[in-house]
Amino acid sequence: MEYNTQRKKMQLPEYGRSVQNMVDHALTIEDREERQRCADAIIGIMGGMFPHLRDVPDFKHKLWDHLAIMSDFKLDIDYPFEIVKQEDLVVKPEQLAYSNGDIRYRHYGRILEGLVQKAVEIEDEEERKALVKLLAIQMKKSFTNWNKDGMEDQKIVDDLREYSKGAIDLQVEDLRLNEPRYANKPNNNQRKPNNQRKPNNNNQRRKQY
Repeated sequence: MEYNTQRKKMQLPEYGRSVQNMVDHALTIEDREERQRCADAIIGIMGGMFPHLRDVPDFKHKLWDHLAIMSDFKLDIDYPFEIVKQEDLVVKPEQLAYSNGDIRYRHYGRILEGLVQKAVEIEDEEERKALVKLLAIQMKKSFTNWNKDGMEDQKIVDDLREYSKGAIDLQVEDLRLNEPRYANKPNNNQRKPNNQRKPNNNNQRRKQY
């Protein structure tokens, strides 16, 4: 008994072993015209396996590319399209350029450091204060995730001053990060005392015999 792991590796397994065997047989045909007819028949079978893709642009072109790939680019026939080149299949992507700059405080992250610099550049005073307040809140959340023991607001003020090189010089009172957001908001979800008892209708019902 022969297992698939012992057989030749398929270039495109989605077409199955039978189609791969047809391609391998086409490589053994010496007559060029017969080999061309065999390739055309294989293309028809391959296209019939994916009928929902027939309306896709360049569907036929892709089938001939796949035939060339399955034959390891050794099938000598007249291709109706310019097939993909073998060297184009192994092209490595360009290496991405990564920033090598050091992060001053990793628990804040690099993005926040850039946002502080943007806040320094804002000319409108009210808009600048609003952004600084949001940054301070985010800094405290990030620090709390890193250190569960908590922190003082003075640490946030000092780090903002350091990030901005003294351009953002605040006091703890200017931030008030510990102030409850909903301190003055009434709680409408509290249940109101209900001293009025509803009459028990079951006691008022008369027994029926």
